[in-house]
Amino acid sequence: MDKTEICKFFTKILKEEREVSPGVAAIRTLLKVLENEKKSETVQELDSNLRTAIEVMKNTDCPVTAVVSGCELFLRFITLAKLDTSTFSECKNTMLHRGEVFLKKLTQARGKVAKLAAPFIVDGSKILVHSMSRVILETIREANRSNKRFQVFVTKADTEDDSQSGKHLVEALTKEGVEATLILDAAVGYIMESVDMVMVGAEGVVESGGIINKVGSYTMAVCAKELKKPFYVLAESFKFVRLYPLNQRDLPNEFKFTSSILKNENLSKYHPLVDYTPPQYITLLFTDLGILTPSAVSDELIKLYL
Repeated sequence: MDKTEICKFFTKILKEEREVSPGVAAIRTLLKVLENEKKSETVQELDSNLRTAIEVMKNTDCPVTAVVSGCELFLRFITLAKLDTSTFSECKNTMLHRGEVFLKKLTQARGKVAKLAAPFIVDGSKILVHSMSRVILETIREANRSNKRFQVFVTKADTEDDSQSGKHLVEALTKEGVEATLILDAAVGYIMESVDMVMVGAEGVVESGGIINKVGSYTMAVCAKELKKPFYVLAESFKFVRLYPLNQRDLPNEFKFTSSILKNENLSKYHPLVDYTPPQYITLLFTDLGILTPSAVSDELIKLYL
């Protein structure tokens, strides 16, 4: 596959399959590249072509945090095949098999997170959610199937990608029969005193146990801490990224802005897509690896890359 074909395949998944996150779409694209790769004659060439595909996907106008973390884990997982095989053909076949196993784990991860987090939603709960989040949608569906009655407040969080706006989560929840209300981002402080908990997704979970998520998450976390409301993060383990930011400035620009904005010389004219929420503001993280405290994330990250 050439760069144009890779870009078309990746963007088509994101456009046509709204339930698929950019990280999973990226893994599916890498598997497609692996399946169709015929020019490579060595493992090094194959590895180089996969990394080229990653750069192509990072240069599309989509959130790239999960793309970076997911692809890095994918390459780490499949390239262990280099140690187990003697011929290039065997190695490629083993890589494909490992890649399919990895993708299967990824597609099951959201359901595992939902089953862990749903019991924390009890009858009469009022939940504050930041913008559209697929894993939170799945969690609320899981809780709703248990015939619990609760109310959800969702921040509007308008973005360049309208499909990620909070109004889409409200529409989806309303169809499920869940009482959902769309609120302004600026109303977070007003509504916080009346909710029981905050639930947010994550674009990435960093080594400190903090998260990278849609801009406004940090503001929400600070407000929740001040009013002593639990702040829960729901994220699949493929979003664990090897990064240790100390503040907002430490976030890479490629995470904060789309590729089209990065071409501009003066980035100060544009608002970032994400912000960093430090671990001290997070109560628990619900992942497919289990329910974690922020301090446990670094240990899990080490295990993932062993």
